[in-house]
Amino acid sequence: MSELIGLQAPVKPTAPADVIIDGTEATFAQDVIEASMDRPVIVDFWAEWCGPCKTLGPTIEKVVTEAAGAVKLVKIDTETNQMLAQQMRIQSIPTVYAFYQGQPVDGFMGALPESQIQAFVDKMISLSGAQPGAVAAGDAALDVDTMLENADAALAAGAHEQARDLYRAVLVEDQSNVKAYSGFARAMLAENRLSDVQAMMEQIPEELLSAPEIISLAGMMTLAERAASLPDTAQLEAAVAANGDDHDARHALAQALLGRGQPEAGAEHLLTIMRKDRAWNDDGARKAMLELFEALGHSAPLTVTYRKKLSALLFS
Repeated sequence: MSELIGLQAPVKPTAPADVIIDGTEATFAQDVIEASMDRPVIVDFWAEWCGPCKTLGPTIEKVVTEAAGAVKLVKIDTETNQMLAQQMRIQSIPTVYAFYQGQPVDGFMGALPESQIQAFVDKMISLSGAQPGAVAAGDAALDVDTMLENADAALAAGAHEQARDLYRAVLVEDQSNVKAYSGFARAMLAENRLSDVQAMMEQIPEELLSAPEIISLAGMMTLAERAASLPDTAQLEAAVAANGDDHDARHALAQALLGRGQPEAGAEHLLTIMRKDRAWNDDGARKAMLELFEALGHSAPLTVTYRKKLSALLFS
């Protein structure tokens, strides 16, 4: 139709020859480390057999192409570069790292939607463009403990996207960090992204599946399924704020919070019901707390903490 009225079809942008390349073990230092001294380099670890890689690949290439040379993309086939993948501690694919001035500065795992990939690339461009050279070689390495603290604070403050990004960055640095897996899942559950949590569970290394934090994730997913049928959290909070003695509303709010990545807040509401009316709903608040312990696992950190609080309340 465009030809019939004298218009030309839009020209699809193409990347310069050196912006998107296939990397190897032999060329990694030159293609990534040295090249990142001038501009951010994004490294996509993929394999032909990987379904999510086939989703991520074209999207990240499109976003990098549209960046018009502000960033570079190096694609690493993990099947033909297995030693490099081991050195980079790649345990699941797709995994993406971003390097700047010779150091890894960010990354993510899995096939993200285009909007999140765009935000990731934009952040890398801002990093290099706003203050070139600001990330010194000695400072760019990720401080895992600090990032976990910041992520936990962001999650507690309701900044779910910020928390998710921080937990993801920790996992890029340390793919055996069970606290980061747990926090990342809770941040997604707070956004009702149960299917994404299920996909993440499939990427957790097998040797970590017996960790209490990981066992707790399965229970949290069960709680999330229960919370899916409840009203919006803000609506329930408004009902409790209007009448602090409406135990039905508070119990519903507790269940919503338990299933939406905020188990501490949910458990506190259950304790509040018990303080106000221990016998409410046939001791329903205590029973709900015990169900929480069972779902998360008896050795889970949250279970240990709130079992002590429950005991203190019952025997005070």
